[in-house]
Amino acid sequence: MKLLAVALAATLTACASAGPYGHARVYAPLSEEEAAAQGSVEYDPIMAKRSPERWKGKTVSLFGVVVGRNAGASGAAEVKLSVRTLEPRNLCDSSSDDSCRVTVGDHEHAIVHAKLRLTAEDDLGEHSVGSGSLIRVVGSLEDEVHVTDGEPVIQARYYRHWPRGFYVTTADRAVMRR
Repeated sequence: MKLLAVALAATLTACASAGPYGHARVYAPLSEEEAAAQGSVEYDPIMAKRSPERWKGKTVSLFGVVVGRNAGASGAAEVKLSVRTLEPRNLCDSSSDDSCRVTVGDHEHAIVHAKLRLTAEDDLGEHSVGSGSLIRVVGSLEDEVHVTDGEPVIQARYYRHWPRGFYVTTADRAVMRR
């Protein structure tokens, strides 16, 4: 009987999820996110500018805070992102995983533009993609640069969105703990 109880407890624990907003002590990618990011490289803005021919068409992954959003071609959205570094551990309000939030650096490393095909939930409404949202983008760098500022453009194959207030930056260390 004890063996059955242990097996049941292990199964229930294994089924636990950090949910869509990553309420866990460390970053927990969704299964479709892991599949989309397989084979991608972390975007390196310095190397991408130094050797653009090596980065064009390459599948990259990055986290960015939305600083602008416009309508794109064919119903897509175009977002301007302040590229941030994902922290290895999330900040938490308490010892409960439910209090943990995905954490990115408060320092901007670069600006990129991403073309996204938003879901209905992310397009309109209270938690839609807008200034202050956090987005993880997996996609390929296009040959073109953005017409307004000359920054790189990424055609997203996958994105994950955290609305304003559903993630934190390292600046929140003063009020949260590891």
